[in-house]
Amino acid sequence: MTVPGVLQLLVFMAVMALLAIPMGRYMHRVFEGRRTFLDPVLVPCERFIYRFCGMDPTAEMHWTTYGLALLALNLAGFVVLFALILLQQVLPLNPAHLPKVPFWVAWNTAVSFVSNTNWQVYGGESTLSYLTQMWLTVQQFLSPITGICFFLAVVRGFSRQNTDLLGNFWRDFVRTLLWISIPGAIVGTVVLVGLGSPQNFSPYTVVHTLQGASQTIAQGPIASMTSIMQLGDNGGGYMNMNAAHPFEAPNAASLLFQLLLGFLIPVGCVYLFGLMVKDRRQGWAIYATMALMFIPLTLIMYHAEAAGNPILAQFHLSGTANMEGKEVRFGPALSSLFNSGTTAVSWGSIAAANDSMTPIGGLIPLFNMMTGEVIFGSWGVGMVGMLAYAVLAVFLAGLMVGRTPEYLGKKIQAFEVKMSVLAMIVPSFVILIFAALSVMLKPGLGAIANPGPHGLSEVLYAFASGVGNNGSAFGGLNSAAPWYAATVGFAMLFGRYPMYLPLLAMAGSLGRKQRVPVSAGTFPTHGAMFVGLLAGTVVIVGALVFFPALALGPLAEQFAMQAGRLF
Repeated sequence: MTVPGVLQLLVFMAVMALLAIPMGRYMHRVFEGRRTFLDPVLVPCERFIYRFCGMDPTAEMHWTTYGLALLALNLAGFVVLFALILLQQVLPLNPAHLPKVPFWVAWNTAVSFVSNTNWQVYGGESTLSYLTQMWLTVQQFLSPITGICFFLAVVRGFSRQNTDLLGNFWRDFVRTLLWISIPGAIVGTVVLVGLGSPQNFSPYTVVHTLQGASQTIAQGPIASMTSIMQLGDNGGGYMNMNAAHPFEAPNAASLLFQLLLGFLIPVGCVYLFGLMVKDRRQGWAIYATMALMFIPLTLIMYHAEAAGNPILAQFHLSGTANMEGKEVRFGPALSSLFNSGTTAVSWGSIAAANDSMTPIGGLIPLFNMMTGEVIFGSWGVGMVGMLAYAVLAVFLAGLMVGRTPEYLGKKIQAFEVKMSVLAMIVPSFVILIFAALSVMLKPGLGAIANPGPHGLSEVLYAFASGVGNNGSAFGGLNSAAPWYAATVGFAMLFGRYPMYLPLLAMAGSLGRKQRVPVSAGTFPTHGAMFVGLLAGTVVIVGALVFFPALALGPLAEQFAMQAGRLF
């Protein structure tokens, strides 16, 4: 580890804390209907959409109606995308004449992009046509917006009282699309083009090497897809190598800009939360909790990758950093920051091969996802996951002091705790059950390329990535095989929607409650004690659920490596 490498992480977190303020304030103005500098252009567009679709943006919804609207939009997106992928060979904008996509790969891809996972079991440039890739980009606009709508509904449950209404889904959706997604993607695209990413519809270029071989260089609308992919925390990428490809990240400045894009909305949501509940200290307490987990975990990953493999010492290469699977332009420090960040923020793009990490280095992104991706998380979803942990934390604190727990002036009772725990249990259950079946059944075993604990880590990572709607992969696993294409697809569904509905129900219950005045016995939820309790709840719950599986996977591999054995 080097001092510049550590400072890089600390400066990045400080910059994100500063950017959270203007981003959160801007989003608050958008969702409160206050005037912004984009209103002269966007308000007429908004009104046209409402008239054309027959929507009434002033009609607020019960949590069940809000949830049904969200599910209906996602279902429509799945149907359209699934059909386009299956029929791409007969549709236009396919200059490479790419063939039909296998059924389970099409299923996996459609579910992936609708659920904001963007898990890719294919090479984008060699499997999907321009038309299909562009429609994936459309879905990359839409899928994160449903997450922020979910966040808005849940926070309204905390901030309102004596009401069953949590806002209007269609108004939240349209305003997010017009005021946040589209302007942000345009700015991001212009910057990425300026930094060297291609943006065209030209046919693939065929060149001849000095050795006489031919090579096909894929291109296309890369900058625009990368922009909305990173801004929307979608994961995946136009190129199979993601940000390690020089077209997606031509230089270190481009990679750091993509990190800023990916963190911008999640940290803005943290500050927005404080504004919506009318106590900015609550938002900063959540930010401190997330940073308290993210910084040490990233430093552990950086240390493991900078130290490298101790077995190399016998070849007089001790102290050599682990550069296997890493871009030499980025090195261990920036690669660790990027890969840890994209599994904490839940967008899954990578700048280095996770499968080539040291066992402890690979453990960190895996653990980030197993927490439910609440360390910042994607557009609002990670923030709501952290609120579920906050409900559980104040419940535990209430048990310790022998009084009814409260959070943000609302009494936390049995129903809210049950809904929070249900939202945590279902995703964890899906990861462990599917992983267990995969290492027991022949179809799952046949797709594992690596033996021993590393193979188990690959399987755990696949389902954690699917359930966490992350989209990154560990490699070494034939995820395009029918078994994994099908089961990871189901994991994506179970990881997202069983979390949405219980927490929307919890928000509906909280919205009906009367706010309780602060008293001498109220447990403060904006101080250092609460930050420590909340971080401990996240880590302990994650460790208790997944520790046996992690002990058999990356931890066993680490101990074996220390003993001189590799797999």
